[in-house]
Amino acid sequence: MEKDLFETLREIDTPTVCNAIEVALGARGHYFYSRGPVATTGFGGKPIVGRALTAKIRASEPFEGSADQARGRRMAYYKYMAEGVRPGIAVLEDLDKPNICGAYWGEVNATVHKAFGIAGVVTDGLVRDLGELPDGFPIVAAEIGVSHAFVHVVEIDTPVSVFGMEVNPGDLIHADIHGAVVVPREAEPKLAAAVAEMIETESIVLGPARNADGYDFETFRKSWEAFENRRK
Repeated sequence: MEKDLFETLREIDTPTVCNAIEVALGARGHYFYSRGPVATTGFGGKPIVGRALTAKIRASEPFEGSADQARGRRMAYYKYMAEGVRPGIAVLEDLDKPNICGAYWGEVNATVHKAFGIAGVVTDGLVRDLGELPDGFPIVAAEIGVSHAFVHVVEIDTPVSVFGMEVNPGDLIHADIHGAVVVPREAEPKLAAAVAEMIETESIVLGPARNADGYDFETFRKSWEAFENRRK
């Protein structure tokens, strides 16, 4: 069940999810994770897990259209976020990259989205107002900024590319202080079992290493051999 999967994923970090996806897919090196450094805020030791609610933003130039059109686009965006799938994560692509210049995420937007029930944010744009952001609303961003410039929503509910990670609306996202990963649809039914299998397999090496009394190369060699045999 999806609820059970989400509960499992909330107990592990994003690197562990990446490893578990490889176990579920039976292949190493999938390409659905974020690249590059991230700036994070609001994480209290737990990751965020949810379905992607996507949009694209731009801040380097004003909205092309009338004030009424801008208001209509803005309200359509907020309605989408307020009424979208739950648990939901806002995933926003900043079209100004690599020259990002205006923060969409600050005290106001973070507080509004948290009130909507959004679990958190993944964006390759800016975050600001670090001292005023609401508690319990994690944000993964590219950088910390100062101004909002001309920031506005360009597209809603569309495929986006964030940190080199392609995200479609409704994709399952896992994110923490390391970055984010998209769980491929074909991996979802197998992922909970893959997490358990991976943790058990890694314990073959980690158990002896953590019990360091008498640990030597021969102990390592035997445990690593057993580890590799288990992964075949």
